[in-house]
Amino acid sequence: MTAFRVAVVGLGIGRAHLAAWRALEDRFAITAVCDLDEGLARKQGEKFGAGFVTSRFDDLLTRADLDVIDLCTPPLTHRALVEHALAAGKHVVCEKPLTGSLADADALVELAGRGTPLVMPIFQYRFGNGLLRLRRLLERGIPGRLHVATVETHWKRGADYYGVPWRGKWATELGGALTTHAIHAHDILCGIAGPVASVFAETATRVNPIETEDCAAATLRFTSGALATLSVTLGSAVEISRLRLCFEHLTAESSLEPYLPSADPWTFAPASRDVGDAIESALADFTPGPEAFEGQFARFHDALLGRAPLPVTLADARASLELLTALYHSATTRARVALPIGPEHPRYRGWRLPL
Repeated sequence: MTAFRVAVVGLGIGRAHLAAWRALEDRFAITAVCDLDEGLARKQGEKFGAGFVTSRFDDLLTRADLDVIDLCTPPLTHRALVEHALAAGKHVVCEKPLTGSLADADALVELAGRGTPLVMPIFQYRFGNGLLRLRRLLERGIPGRLHVATVETHWKRGADYYGVPWRGKWATELGGALTTHAIHAHDILCGIAGPVASVFAETATRVNPIETEDCAAATLRFTSGALATLSVTLGSAVEISRLRLCFEHLTAESSLEPYLPSADPWTFAPASRDVGDAIESALADFTPGPEAFEGQFARFHDALLGRAPLPVTLADARASLELLTALYHSATTRARVALPIGPEHPRYRGWRLPL
């Protein structure tokens, strides 16, 4: 099996990426690590067997022994680093949020469409086995129409978390709880419910002395007519993530695991005995697979070999940024915001731009 050679840049969340790459060592080889903290880079390089350690991103671009550059750097840096990596002929994996504006996202979509290497944004929550069971039911048409959904992202973040200089600032983190925390659960919801037609949102900073929001509440209407509510806080004494979806023929509910609500167990409560039998039959031969980063990276390997499409695309990341743009615009204007959002929108070039 072909083993693609990977460099991981940014060793905060990058350490979780390293563990996932190593779990797939028959498909990927950790060749290099990069972090501005040279001591951290050396320590992680030794731990994960990277043959090259550096504090300079540019050192990676000229190396012939690298196939993939995995960007786990602060959000402000993403667009430029993706562009440099593509120009060097490297495939790119990029943490969320992909960029700080729809304009930047569209620029990357255009660049990637010129025949450059692959770009895969990170949305590892998509690959939990509980969620994949629901997707199988949806593929077979068992749930029926979605009526209403609720999504709760109730986490805890305090002074230690925001002690990192780039966090909690619009200029560098690009947003708060909506951008860097709840974005995953909201991506799951939209992947199930389909395109968003309109949103109304409120945000607040109530938990920490930071610039960005750490609480939010919103209502969504989907083009299908389904409705959803979003509840987000970084001040919950008990950390949970929860999705509850009321369909025509069943109600689906995630686990409460805060950092992988898509994992088993999910519950599917049928509206009738016949629906229950259909659920049981559909899931009888379901085989759980690797989840989270490992699950996404395993599918990325298939895409690199041309055996499957990318498991997460730039279009997927753009959709998440479009929702963010609408949420922030609504919270600022206190008005319901319609989607889609194009170049004519006042916040197409950044959700924090003044009107």
